[in-house]
Amino acid sequence: MAPEESAEATRLLQSFERRFLAARALRSFPWQSLEEKVRDSGSELLLDVLQKTVKHPLCVKHPPSVKYARGFLSELIRRHEAVHEEPLDELYEAMAEALTAEEPTRCHRSYLLPSGDSVTLSESPAIISYGTTGLVTWNAALYLAEWAIENPEAFTHRTVLELGSGAGLTGLAICKVCHPRAYVFSDCHSHVLEQLRGNVLLNGLLLEPDATSTAQHPGHNTQNSESPRVTVARLDWDTVTAPQLAAFQPDVVIAADVLYGPETTLSLVRALQRLSDCHEDQRAPDAYIAFTVRNPETCQLFTTKLGQAGISWEAVPRHNQKLFPYEENSEMAILRLML
Repeated sequence: MAPEESAEATRLLQSFERRFLAARALRSFPWQSLEEKVRDSGSELLLDVLQKTVKHPLCVKHPPSVKYARGFLSELIRRHEAVHEEPLDELYEAMAEALTAEEPTRCHRSYLLPSGDSVTLSESPAIISYGTTGLVTWNAALYLAEWAIENPEAFTHRTVLELGSGAGLTGLAICKVCHPRAYVFSDCHSHVLEQLRGNVLLNGLLLEPDATSTAQHPGHNTQNSESPRVTVARLDWDTVTAPQLAAFQPDVVIAADVLYGPETTLSLVRALQRLSDCHEDQRAPDAYIAFTVRNPETCQLFTTKLGQAGISWEAVPRHNQKLFPYEENSEMAILRLML
């Protein structure tokens, strides 16, 4: 295989690997390119795809939903049959295993990091479950995590407070790559908090015994010096007080995909205003809010209310979306707030 063809095959395999591990929509895979490549180079490439997806060590240990794996294998077999190659026993054996497997109550998504490490999340198979959308990963969480990985100095040796952590992707990526001193995941939904704790442990991090220990015992660390102190806190934006927020002693405050409507937006601004009020005698934390532009009116409401609260802001320059696979047709932005 010529060097250019080898490089093209490698890029194709990487695309399949990242999309499958993250359980992205099957229509988003480069199926046509794969079919053309198999037609030109032979079916060995399909075996490589199988090893990078269904047989990937991360997938074997933390599998996606069985329904998703079956759909993927069905499409892989269909593309193989379309080029009239000899049958590949490995493909049909993998499908037989998927057909007899039981569907778990939780599915997994994995995201590969530049360091060679990964973030694996246990998530709900449904977009909405238990009355919340916080049990799955949304695009702005990926976008903010990607920006953080490109700008680790914003988090290194600092205490980070994340508002509305959801499944935990952004925070876990920051903990693994950016070396914060301490990280506080937060949410208000009981099932989200339970899942967050599980995902922190799933990724090899240890949890502090309670959410205030980081602030009360800044020198305490139950892990090695390379690992951040990690806590998961229940934090309701409508009822949390300025002293409660100040107790976390954050150097950086972040949030991703929490602008879902007017009510949530107003609650977030009130929480940010309390954060701003509790830092009169010390340096205010840096703040970064990432969101998907679903409704321009909601984004306009957010910036308008920030101005009314005396919080100025600026848009963070866009970065290349190369690390994570995103859902299609999503416009995202990050605002840096001056609290």
